[in-house]
Amino acid sequence: MLEYTGERVIPDLMKPANALLLEHLARYQFSSYHIRGRVLDLACGSGYGSQMLAKYGKKRIDELIAVDVDPVTIDYAHKRYNHPLVDYRCEDATDPLLPQKLGMFDAIISFETLEHLEDERQFLSNLYNMLKPGGTLVLSTPFGKGRGKPCGSPFHVHQLTIDEFNGLFPEYKEVKMYYQKGVLIEPPYPGVKYPLGIAVCTK
Repeated sequence: MLEYTGERVIPDLMKPANALLLEHLARYQFSSYHIRGRVLDLACGSGYGSQMLAKYGKKRIDELIAVDVDPVTIDYAHKRYNHPLVDYRCEDATDPLLPQKLGMFDAIISFETLEHLEDERQFLSNLYNMLKPGGTLVLSTPFGKGRGKPCGSPFHVHQLTIDEFNGLFPEYKEVKMYYQKGVLIEPPYPGVKYPLGIAVCTK
């Protein structure tokens, strides 16, 4: 059984009304409208979201590859959230060889990954190189004081500013920005301070 640390979402160890759990479920439901074909859930964690995507998108997806760097977590995900369409694998999101290992995808989902990584550039390069032309990337991260600045979380390298996050996707043909506050995900409204951003990018 995985241990709940306050960072990794493990629904079996959390109350149904836990705010963190509800926020993560909302992101997966939001992203379910953007998946089709061959799908990657990069940094899938305990696997609840990968299974959720497979159930919601069973008529639109062919295969879902769910990847996390921790072998214990992947073993838990495979046992607890098994689904015929989901293939759980243990890989590093910043491995330069990841595109060769996993291949190409019609849609890539990666939630709350960026802030954990030292090698942001390699991670973003992997995402782009694994996405098919016309494919969709849905990526989220919490906002903070900016790149290279302390953010108060022992689990995060740093947390980007809104402007830094918005500037991550110049190579994509189309980028739509959404922002989340609680379970509400919406385009930005003036005067509202959002703790987290979600980019929906088309290659």
